[in-house]
Amino acid sequence: MRKGAMPPMENMRKWLRPLLLLMAAVFLVLGLFLPIIRFERLYFFSDAPSLVGLVSGLFLEGNVALSLLVGLFSIVFPVAKLVGLAVQLSGKAAEAGLFRRAMPHLSKWSMMDVMLVAIVVFAAKSSGLATAMTQPGLWFYAASTAIAGLLSSLIRSGPKEPYDGKRSN
Repeated sequence: MRKGAMPPMENMRKWLRPLLLLMAAVFLVLGLFLPIIRFERLYFFSDAPSLVGLVSGLFLEGNVALSLLVGLFSIVFPVAKLVGLAVQLSGKAAEAGLFRRAMPHLSKWSMMDVMLVAIVVFAAKSSGLATAMTQPGLWFYAASTAIAGLLSSLIRSGPKEPYDGKRSN
């Protein structure tokens, strides 16, 4: 290996982590604004709300507390997690302390929305009142959550100090 050259794994981590962060962010935006579920009733009525549309619809209908709760867990927590991952990736360890401590707590709630939509689809199909089908927004949201979880693990398992080209034995 050339003097000062990074080991292959470190070279891969150098570009893989930012790429995963970018993918998670793009998928999260798509997951928030694309329809997450489609309900069909009586073959000619259908709804296909996005996550943002669902939160705003709850708010406009007067369900403010539920809207805030769903918005917090569905929008604010995932965005905060991605911001925390970006801070950790930037190498600013001092600023990342709060995010590093909060990350396990944010991660626990990451897949809650996906599970809730799965329950709603099951309930709608088993009730016979409507048919429900998952839409691309749900899959993008789930992919963003999975990628953010993977990225969080990669950051924790990676080197704490930037690679300086010297091997430690």
